[in-house]
Amino acid sequence: MSNWSRYITEFVSFLKIEKGLSSNSIIAYQNDVDKLAGYCSDRKIKIKDIEYIHLKSFVTELYDLGLSARSQARIISGIKQFFSYLMLENLINQDPSSLLEQPKLGRKLPEVLSIEEVDLLIGAVNLNSNEGSRNRAMLEVLYSCGLRVSELVNLKFTDLFYDEGFVRVIGKGNKERLVPLSKSVEFEISTYQEKMRSKLDIKDGHENFIFLNRRGKQLTRVMVFLIIKDLAAKINLKKSISPHTFRHSFATHLIEGGANLRAIQEMLGHESIITTEIYTHLDQSFLKEAILSYHPRNSTE
Repeated sequence: MSNWSRYITEFVSFLKIEKGLSSNSIIAYQNDVDKLAGYCSDRKIKIKDIEYIHLKSFVTELYDLGLSARSQARIISGIKQFFSYLMLENLINQDPSSLLEQPKLGRKLPEVLSIEEVDLLIGAVNLNSNEGSRNRAMLEVLYSCGLRVSELVNLKFTDLFYDEGFVRVIGKGNKERLVPLSKSVEFEISTYQEKMRSKLDIKDGHENFIFLNRRGKQLTRVMVFLIIKDLAAKINLKKSISPHTFRHSFATHLIEGGANLRAIQEMLGHESIITTEIYTHLDQSFLKEAILSYHPRNSTE
């Protein structure tokens, strides 16, 4: 397995340094490739000799072992990423994993809110309560910027660039991206600052976080979930929703509006695991245009 060991070590370095993945993601990818390495080594198959038929046999073996479709899909994703790396480094001439198909997961599609439902939820916020302006601003950011809940609670004032019209988001793997800011987000955050945040006794170390609890500390992810569940019950929404539902809705409404798929992928902080080409960063003016042209929040402005 000497050849395998070297390539896997280099692949891990690539994931860590160039891809900026988290330790957990890197370990998962390494484990996936290790499984294939063991399978091929047992059969005296060298990396450069691997063909689609070998990978197909490997996947069949996973199936025979009783591995769930989800686990199979994860391993196949890891293998595809590994061969993409080998192609990128010109270590192989052809990608044997390119035709490898993911098993059918039968996963239920995530819930998506209609524009009317988003407005109903935001409209259900009690603006007479102390936290009303904060909750409204929070929901507006989730929907208008498509953030993950962890990104929302970690958002800082130093991440807002109103003049340039962007918010800087630190996502998975500590990766930074810029997401266009709508005027509605700017308005709601300013209102929240004026009506609630300025009156709080803000604790040391929490001054830069945008969203705070009533004790002047950074808002928790759990609290965001509870606020959304409460609002859904208030409007008698029959869908099962979470903060992530706003992110799905953000993407869906942009797609339905006609925005470029690559622009949406960039704004969500997603990277395709299918393409083997070097990822080209989009011009920020193009991203801004995608939001301003296709997101419902900007259609009336």
